[in-house]
Amino acid sequence: MSQQQLGRRPAGPDPDPPAPGDSRQGRFVGWLGGFGCAAAGYAVFQSLVGVLRQQISGDAARYGIATVSGVGTGLAAWLAAALLRARAAADDAAQATVPHARGTATGLATAPSPGPLPTLAAAAHHTLRSEVAVVDDPDRGLLTGWPHALDEQTEPVRPTPTGTAYGLHLVLELGVQDGRLSPSELVGTLWRLRLADGGWAARSQGSVPRPEVTALVLGALARAGADPERLADEAARCAARFTADLEPSGLARTHVVTTVLRGLLRAAPDSPAIARLRDELVDRTITDPAREHRRCWGPSLRASAAHPTRPSPAHTAQAVVALDRAARVLGEDVNARAAREDGIRWLLSCPMPEHRTCADLLNTQEEVRRPHPQDSWRQEVLFVRHFTAAWMVRALLTPGAREIAAAEGREAVWHTLLADAVAGVLRQQDDGIWNWDGHDLGRPLWMTYQGLSALRAHAVWMYQPEA
Repeated sequence: MSQQQLGRRPAGPDPDPPAPGDSRQGRFVGWLGGFGCAAAGYAVFQSLVGVLRQQISGDAARYGIATVSGVGTGLAAWLAAALLRARAAADDAAQATVPHARGTATGLATAPSPGPLPTLAAAAHHTLRSEVAVVDDPDRGLLTGWPHALDEQTEPVRPTPTGTAYGLHLVLELGVQDGRLSPSELVGTLWRLRLADGGWAARSQGSVPRPEVTALVLGALARAGADPERLADEAARCAARFTADLEPSGLARTHVVTTVLRGLLRAAPDSPAIARLRDELVDRTITDPAREHRRCWGPSLRASAAHPTRPSPAHTAQAVVALDRAARVLGEDVNARAAREDGIRWLLSCPMPEHRTCADLLNTQEEVRRPHPQDSWRQEVLFVRHFTAAWMVRALLTPGAREIAAAEGREAVWHTLLADAVAGVLRQQDDGIWNWDGHDLGRPLWMTYQGLSALRAHAVWMYQPEA
C-alpha cells in the first residue's frame, strides 16, 4: 500500500477535524474580523461619539478621541487576525513535519520520510554483495568473504580473516534476510582460514596466531551461532597464549587488550581470562592533569617516566566499552567501577563547547610491533587505525555514561558530544561505505562495520514509540 493510500481519508460523512485556532477566542476575533478591520474601527468610532460627553472640550476633542480609539481598535483587530493566520500556518507546518505518523478519527496520517540509516544500510548491503570474493583455494577449499578493504587491486582478491570477520559482523548487523550473503558460508570460510596450530592472524602477520585477530574472529563466529564447544576450545588457546611471557607487545597495548576482552566476552563468557584482562585495564590507567586528574587510557598500558603515553579519546572509549561489557557478565568491584566511571567523566570533560572539529573526535593510528617469528633481527609491524567518533558514540551510549551524565548534571554536555560524534560518523561515509582518507586502502571493512553499528545503536537509543 502506498503512502498516498495510507494517508487518504475513507469515504463517508465524517466531519473535518477542527481547524487550528477554532476556539472561543478564535471565533470572537473571526466574528469581529468579519466586519473587516475598517468596519470594526468605524463601529468603535460611532459608539464613542455617541457616548462621550459634549462638555469634553467641544466637538473637536470628542471626534479626536473617537478617531484615535477607532483606529486603535481597527489596528488591534488586524493584528489579532494576522496572529491567528500565523498560528494556523505554524500548526500546519508542525503537523507536516511531525516525526511519527499518528492515527486520527478520520484515517491514518501520511507516514514520515525515512531517515538516512535505511538508505545507508541498503547501499552497504549492495556493495557487500557486489564485491564479495569467492576463491577455490587448493589447500583450504572454497573461500567466500572479503579482503581487508574493498578497494584492493590484487588479482585474484582473496578473503582474509579480518575482512571476512568484519563482513560477517556487517551481514548480521544489517539483518538482511534474502540469502544472497549466507552467514553459514562466511562461518565456514573463517574456520577454513584458521591456522594449523589454532587461531588466526592478519595477512601481514604470517603464520603465527595473534590474539587480537583471533578474538575478532571468535566474536564474529559466536555472534553467528557457531559451535560453542569449538569456540570455547579456541578461546582457551587464545587466552593461554596471551600472557606477558608469550605476548608482551600485545599485552602492552590498550587496543589489543580491549579487543581480546570483547572477543572472549562473546565467545567464552565463562573464561577466567576475562577477569584477568579486566584487571589489567583497570590497573593500567593514567591520569590527565588537564582534565581534573581524571583517569583515562592511552595507546600503551606499560607507560613509564621514560616512555610516557598520552591520553587518548579513542583508547579511553575502547576501555569504557570493554569494561562496561565485562561488568554485565562478571559484575564489578569498587575499583573497576571507579576506573570505568572516571573514563566516562574524562570523555565528558572535553573543554570545547562544540566537538565537530575538536581533537577528541579525530581519527588516530598506532603501530603494534612484535619480534618477527622467524627472524629475530626483524620486527612484525601491524598498523592499527581507530575510528574515534564511532568509539565515542559506543562509549557514550553505555548505560553507565547516561547515568553519570544525569546524576552529575552533565546531560547537556553528554547530548552535545553524542550529537557531534554521530555527525562525525555520518560525515565519513559515501553511499553506505566508510572511507579512511589519505590511505591506499581507503575503504576498510572494519570502518564500515564500526560506522554502521554506531549509527544503528544511536538510532535504537533515539527511537521513542507513540504511546
